[in-house]
Amino acid sequence: MPLNSHDTAFLQDILPFWNKLTPPQRQLIQSGSAPHNFRAKDIIHSGPGDCAGLYCIKSGQVRSFILSDTGREITLFRLFERDVCIFSASCVLKNIRFDIYSQAVEDSETILIPTAIYRDLNQNSLAVSDFTNQLISSRLSDIMWLLEQILFMSFDRRLAIYLLEQSSIDGSDRLKTTHEEIARNMGSAREVVTRMLRYFQSEGMVKLSRGEVELTDRKKLEKMAKAK
Repeated sequence: MPLNSHDTAFLQDILPFWNKLTPPQRQLIQSGSAPHNFRAKDIIHSGPGDCAGLYCIKSGQVRSFILSDTGREITLFRLFERDVCIFSASCVLKNIRFDIYSQAVEDSETILIPTAIYRDLNQNSLAVSDFTNQLISSRLSDIMWLLEQILFMSFDRRLAIYLLEQSSIDGSDRLKTTHEEIARNMGSAREVVTRMLRYFQSEGMVKLSRGEVELTDRKKLEKMAKAK
């Protein structure tokens, strides 16, 4: 079933190459793409063997992460409304293979442009190819920033940055999260996170309760996040 007018208007708005496509190429997207809705915690992209296509996020939040042999996760970056998930179409990318997984953090609405369609567009439209390259560069910059944190920052600074970023995402100083979720996102052990959060609490920066971390002194957290 072709996309409805609202979904088509959404793609026109978020895809910068839309007006540079030929009418047949636009029709190809409209007739071949489809809405896909996910519940919180649903897996959207399950690694290198999964290449469904390009997910365009209409609403919600998605996290992309890697998984170690021992099952430990670390979140690489997050995607929000109007973002595009490029690694779910990684088989389109020459000589680039990532064992990246994507999961809905909250109920999310997406539009999927299937792999076959996006591959054809990427090969035959310079505007689409440029968009793909820019998107990959942006995501790799996110990954390099994470790598820099892991290699060169102390864990207390990383945790302070994480809490402040999560507060900005949620729009609240009360974070509905568990120590296990924080550890999973940061690629750490729950015990390490718990120990550092308790230290933060002793310093008056946070208040801990079951399933919640409340930021109580943002200035101290910001100072720690900027510490060298």
